[in-house]
This record gives sequence, structure tokens and C-alpha cells, in this order.
Amino acid sequence: MDFSPFSIHPITPADDAAIAAIVRANLEQFHLNLPGTVYFDPELDHLSAFYTARPDKRGYFILTDETGAVIGGVGYAEFDGLPDCCELQKLYLTDAAKGFGLGKKLMRLVVEQAGMAGYRTLYLEIHTNLTTAVHIYEKMG
Repeated sequence: MDFSPFSIHPITPADDAAIAAIVRANLEQFHLNLPGTVYFDPELDHLSAFYTARPDKRGYFILTDETGAVIGGVGYAEFDGLPDCCELQKLYLTDAAKGFGLGKKLMRLVVEQAGMAGYRTLYLEIHTNLTTAVHIYEKMG
């Protein structure tokens, strides 16, 4: 999948702090920095450890700009509620990266990668405050 002029790569420990900051900034912007959300999840600061622990069942992809700065990411991981199902997780972009269709491209990437990992359905959970994201998810079915 072409992300030019941006680049995409699997998450590494070097990406952890940047993507955690992007997730938290987005949640703050929509007043979702609440207890019980990923905002306060201590694992958010070490996402690479979670996703690389089960590479056959999980993946997280980091989007960088032409300077190499992290501008977003998206992941998937097993979802125990349904057979052959994974959950789309933590699709977030910096404000500067929004509006260029990158969210849709990241979603397509996760759908493709999850299918290659053997998943047949994708579970999604989102807060209604994230209206733009809800619109993207509805548009993409």
C-alpha cells in the first residue's frame, strides 16, 4: 500500500513515546482523558511490547512523515468475543496529518494485515465524541 510521501513500519520501542503522546493528545482534544480510557493505561507507553509479543496475532503500524517523525499509527489484536475476530486498535493521527485520507489508508492496511493473520471479522469500539472517526468507520463499512 502506497503512503507516499509518508512511510509506514511495524512499531518498535523507539516509537512508543511518540505514539503514546499522539493518542493522549487526541483524547485530550475530545475531553476523553478519563479514567477507564486508554489515556490512563500504563501499557500505552509500551505498545511495542504488547504488539511484538504475539506477532502472529497482533500488529501495530507507525506512520512517519518525510522527516521520520511519527505522525500516527493503527493496530489490531485478537478479540476473544468472536471466532476469527480481531479488534482494530488505536487509530490516531497528529492534527497536521488529518484530512489527507491517511486514516482510511491505515484502516485498509489493518484490514489487509488482519486478513493475512487469519482473521475474518474486525471488531471496533469507539466513543461517539470522536465524530470524524465514526464517520470514517461508517463510510468504510
